[in-house]
Parts: sequence; C-alpha cells; structure tokens
Amino acid sequence: MDILSHLTPMFFGLIAAGTLIGIIFGAIPGMTATMAVAVCLPLTYAFGLENGVALLLGLYVGGISGGMVPAVLLNIPGTPSSICTTFDGYPMAQKGEGERALKTGIVASIFGGLFSAAVLFFFAPVLADFAIKFSNVEKFLIILLALTVIASLCSNLLMGIFSGVLGVWLSLIGTYSIMEGGNGETRLMFDFMEYYLIDGFSLLPVLIGIFGLTTVLLDAETGFKGDSEHGRISLKGGKKFSFGVFKGQLTNLVRSSGIGTFVGMLPGVGGSAASVLAYSQEKNFSRDSSQMGKGAPQGIVSSEASNNALTGGALVPLLSLGIPGDSTTAILIGAFTLQGIQVGPLFIGNNMDTWYLIIIALVIANVLMFGIMYFAIRHIAKVIEVPKYILYPLIIMMCVVGAYAINYGIMFDVWTLLLFGVFGWVAHKIGLETVPLIIGFILGKSAEVYFVKSLESYGNYSIFFTKSPIAMFLWVLIAVSLAFAIYLNIRNRRQPEIES
Repeated sequence: MDILSHLTPMFFGLIAAGTLIGIIFGAIPGMTATMAVAVCLPLTYAFGLENGVALLLGLYVGGISGGMVPAVLLNIPGTPSSICTTFDGYPMAQKGEGERALKTGIVASIFGGLFSAAVLFFFAPVLADFAIKFSNVEKFLIILLALTVIASLCSNLLMGIFSGVLGVWLSLIGTYSIMEGGNGETRLMFDFMEYYLIDGFSLLPVLIGIFGLTTVLLDAETGFKGDSEHGRISLKGGKKFSFGVFKGQLTNLVRSSGIGTFVGMLPGVGGSAASVLAYSQEKNFSRDSSQMGKGAPQGIVSSEASNNALTGGALVPLLSLGIPGDSTTAILIGAFTLQGIQVGPLFIGNNMDTWYLIIIALVIANVLMFGIMYFAIRHIAKVIEVPKYILYPLIIMMCVVGAYAINYGIMFDVWTLLLFGVFGWVAHKIGLETVPLIIGFILGKSAEVYFVKSLESYGNYSIFFTKSPIAMFLWVLIAVSLAFAIYLNIRNRRQPEIES
C-alpha cells in the first residue's frame, strides 16, 4: 500500500513536535490552539500535504489539551474550551490536588479524542457519499445553513449575521472570473487597488493576521508584567492521582464525548459551547451535583472529554462538505489550499491515502498528547511562567515571515497580515464576531458560484425552493436555526427584567 510509504520517521516526528508545541501554546493563557495552527501554517508548504497535516493535527490536539494547565493552576482557561475546567480544577488545586486534577483531565482528554476520531472515521465517508449527489442548489443551501447556524449561535444574532455577510463581501473582492459565470472584470475596489487585489485577499495571510496578530494586539493592551505569577499553585504534595477516580464515570465520558463530537460538527459553534453543554448535562444527571464547582473530578471529566472530542467532530464537515467546523479547521483549509487540494464531498474518495493518514495522525496525536502530558505534567506546568514579552515578538516575526513566504515573496501579503491583524483587533472592540466572518470569507466565493450556476441552469429563483425534498429540508433547518436564535435573544432579554 502507498500509505505505508508515508509512515516515515518525519511523519511521526512532526506529529510529536506539533503535539508538544500545541501543548505549550495551549498552556500559556491567550495563546490558543488556533493561534498555534495559524502561526505554523506556512511551514506545511515545505513538508508536503501528509506531513503538513500531521503537524497541524498535532498542534490542534495538543493546543486543546494544553489549555487545562492554566485552567487548573491559574484559574484562567488556556483556551476558550477549557473554561469549565476552571470550575472544579482550580478548587482541587487549592486543596493540594493540582496534579490529580490535571491527570484526571488528561485521561478524559484522550478518551474524548479517540471517541471523536472513531466517529470521524465511520461518519465522514458516509456524509461525503451522500453529499456527492447534491446539485448546485443543495450546495448553496448547505453553505447558507452553515452561515445561519454560526450566526444564530453568536451572542448577538444581528451582529453574527452581519459578520458573516461582511466575510462573504470581503471574499468577493477581486476579479469576477469568467469561469465562475462573471465578466472577467475587477469589482468592489478602487482603481488604484487593482494591481494588488486582482485575485482578492490571499486566504492564508488573512487567517494568520486575524488568529495570530490580533491575539498579540489584544493581549498587549493588558500588559505582560507579572502575568505568569497570578495565583499560581504548586504541584508538589497533595493527594495523588489514581485511575479509581473514573469509577462510575463511563456514562459521563461517553455522554460528554458525544456532545463534544456533535457540537464539533456544527459549523462555528466552538469548544466553549461543547464544554459548557457537557458540564451542565453532567450537573443535571450527577448523583451528587452539589459538589460540582467545589472540586469534583466529574466536572473536569465532562469538560475535558467534550472539548477534546471537538477535534474529530470539527473535521467531519470539513472533509465531507468542505465546511470548517471551527476556527482551527478553517485554518486547516489553508493547508489544503497550499497543496492545491480542495476539500469537499470528493476529497475522501479521491485521496484515500491522505484520508487514512489523517485518521492515523489524529489517533497518534491523542496518544502522544496523553504520554507527554501524563508523564511530564510537572515540567509542562512551568510553561505558564514564560513571560509573554519574550514570546510575542518571536510570534510576530513568525507571522510576518510566514505571510511573506506563502506566495513566494509577495510583500502585499505582509500588508494583508497587518491589515487583518488590526481589523481583527477593531472587530473585537466593536463586537464583530470573528468566526462567522472568517467562515463567510472562506465560503463566500463557493456560495456565489453555486448560486450563479443554479440560476444559469434553471432560470429563476423558485428553483431554490422547489428543486428537491433535500432543498426543502435544508430550508426548514435554516428556519429552525433562526427561530431558535430569536428565542434565545428574547429569553436573554427577559431574564434581567425578571431578576430585577
């Protein structure tokens, strides 16, 4: 088999390096898994597709898992998906059970990661085979549904919709290609911009700018002095970890992993939603829910199993439909783009070796994450002491060099990086939602192509409502997601009135 020729020492070495670097990024508050993948993305071009994806999957798995370290020791979630780990992890650490809390989370993490890898392996090909039968109408409605779901789950529905539409608008800047049903002329720009934006903004500098540089700018506002000393708890001493802590936790593990995997499949929802949902379900069904929030191991189990299950779940829509499940998998699209490969319904069937290597890399990354964190957690915990004023200049340098090198030395890509880095900072200040904006930017051109080709084939707009039962079902899902969002907004507005 050709697949065996790719299982080289470099393949395994890149997974290990990616997992370790991801853990380090996740363990430093503010430096998320998404940031790790964005900063290291340009390196994948030199490694080739299989080795490059192996590196990025290691970063993804390691970054999500590493977030539990500051959550337990500092009461600060290293990644958004670790927020519920602070509820019980920090109280355990205050009682001298910091190492026990971390190792409980590590074991839950590998269970969730392997659970989601199994779901990815069995479910993604089935979904891809089904999606191959979609016409341009159904493909357009799938993208519309993805953008609607993302917007509806934002804290502000209108701002979520606006952010998604803005992302689509940004993606349309450039030449309206004749191959896509256009007139071959540039659009949505001033004349002096044509030389630079004839092909629009390059995807990869945009991703690195928003998820790399923006994070640095936001963190720089607060200042870096003493950021690693706040509330840190030692791992020495205290109650030791035992696998007996998982006695009676199988239902919690399976339920939380299932929730994390399912939430991962929903475009743009994110790990924090998976963690909160799994934690709340465990609190509802736990025999002794009164202890949750006071240092209960089952709280850590639910949080860490769910947020690590997100990794495989988020890859399902990416590899079967071409729709990223979260911000990190949105960046993974960039890795495939660098290699000239388009993800979507045909990807798995046309790239079977790559598909199996992705599964292998995901499983190995989870196993390595467990080994590295379980046996070296005391050393990894020291990462939170590294000053950010040393790390961030290095990260900015990597962002700039990466953006410049991606398209063989185009200086405008560096300006794109800086422009979208500042844009992301401004967006955060005014309340724009970054995830729907980026996913709108990624899917915008495809949505336009499917929309135009549908009209060219059938001649009128009614085809979007009468093409097939699948199209009608997708419209129902779109309506349900919007109705659910409106309901949540109304309920959230009423709650303060009731409390007052």
